Amino acid sequence: MRLDKYLKVSRLIKRRTVANEACDAEKISVNGKIARASYDVKVDDVIEINMGQKALKVKVTKVTEYVTKETASDLYQVIS
Repeated sequence: MRLDKYLKVSRLIKRRTVANEACDAEKISVNGKIARASYDVKVDDVIEINMGQKALKVKVTKVTEYVTKETASDLYQVIS
């Protein structure tokens, strides 16, 4: 699954266009490297989001196309 879509589906970022713009602005990194929106997300990837005042670091635990609002947080584990 594309990185921008994963960020939207997991509700880490509210809209896919915002996720896409964040990737273009180099605010998203995967496994320590700046990632493009087209990056293919895999289980055990570490995604770091540097938007706003604090950075959010999560580990991907599951990749799926559709989730409900209640189960969206099952897709990742917050590291810091």
